[in-house]
Amino acid sequence: MPSKEKPSIWQRAAKLAQQTPPSRNRYVDFLRAASIIVVICGHWLVVAPYLNGDELMLPDILSISPWTQWLTWIVQIMPIFFVVGGFANATSWSSTQRKGTSYNLWLSARLRRLISPVLPVLVVWAVIGLVANAFHVDKVILKAASAFAFLPAWFLVVYIVVVAFVPLTYWAWEKVQLRSFWLLVAGAIVVDVIAFAGNLRWVGWFNYIFIWLAVHQLGFAWQARYFNSTRTSLFWALGGLLALSALVYFGPYPVSMVSVQGEEISNTLPPNLTMLALGIFQGGLLLSLEKPLRRWLDHPKIWTSTILINGMIMTVFLWHVTVLVLVSVLGLALGGIGLRIAPGTSAWWLTRPVWILVLGSILLLVTPIFVRYEQVRSKGDARHPHLWQSLLGAFLFCYGMALLTLNGVPEDNGFGIRIVELTMPFVGAFLIGLIKFPVKDKKYRI
Repeated sequence: MPSKEKPSIWQRAAKLAQQTPPSRNRYVDFLRAASIIVVICGHWLVVAPYLNGDELMLPDILSISPWTQWLTWIVQIMPIFFVVGGFANATSWSSTQRKGTSYNLWLSARLRRLISPVLPVLVVWAVIGLVANAFHVDKVILKAASAFAFLPAWFLVVYIVVVAFVPLTYWAWEKVQLRSFWLLVAGAIVVDVIAFAGNLRWVGWFNYIFIWLAVHQLGFAWQARYFNSTRTSLFWALGGLLALSALVYFGPYPVSMVSVQGEEISNTLPPNLTMLALGIFQGGLLLSLEKPLRRWLDHPKIWTSTILINGMIMTVFLWHVTVLVLVSVLGLALGGIGLRIAPGTSAWWLTRPVWILVLGSILLLVTPIFVRYEQVRSKGDARHPHLWQSLLGAFLFCYGMALLTLNGVPEDNGFGIRIVELTMPFVGAFLIGLIKFPVKDKKYRI
């Protein structure tokens, strides 16, 4: 008998859409999917590769066309990821508590899903680094390209730290509710005052904890139905917008919510109070639209599309910058095709839809190759690590990725790549049980 034809990805997504329980908040999934699309298009627009004569330049459109910096108040949606993550983690952790599952099992499962899709990116860039070293490619260019390619993983580094704190932050939410948010806000204010008024900029790095944990608490509040009223959500949105405007106008903070080449102060590296105000503004505004958009998401095709994007969301997120770099290199090899239009000109803006279409098409070709690493699931014979292994594994992964994001792949050694930094995430993955070796004649793989 002829074998059954394999269902398409749309058919598989449609089947999952039909099985969605009525209790699921579809708006959470929609915000996650929509935010990823905004991030990808934003990165493809902000970085403007340009061939000036024979020299490949990587300027950013924010410094070339300063008016675009105001647009970052809309397209810098990292705070929304943490609000959505707070909702999802509150739901997951409260369910874990009801079932009596240990923190370690909960944490290791989430770490596997977050870390697994990153490993192929590291392998590919390690190979690129080795080949570039063999052909004596300029290390300055390779450093900039690889560091930029790892930029999406920077979010995961911070998010993993936030996830590790969930038992503590959720306990605080249960005890004092919204006051847990305001306590973190107070901590963020103290850090910024010391960093700027005291001229101790290094203290500002502590706001990676205070700022993103505070925004994450707003996700807890959303899950607890605190933002169930449109009026409440709009009140928070207005307060966040006023606070953001005041910080930029009266404070030392720049307009752009994304780092701009040449500016002394960045609002994101490390995050400061503007990111907190932006999270309140964007979170309140988007949650005020929840009721009508949830009704809209009841349409089968809309919900199926949302599920389809969420099914490959980590893959497209992690690979979209690498696609940009590789397409730029290909354009350079083909005589500068697509790279000779000066950024910021009318011709440049008119050709951006074509640029995004080309990048998007190639990203969709790449995604099926690596999406299986995103769909990792725990099996019955899975090795459950001890808590110390999960925490140490998370630390090694985050530390290695942070160094790679800051410094890129190249290094002055025989191989031309950062062996230690590239190895650390894999050691971390092994400790959490994601990478396994043959034991007692059983074959394991990532």
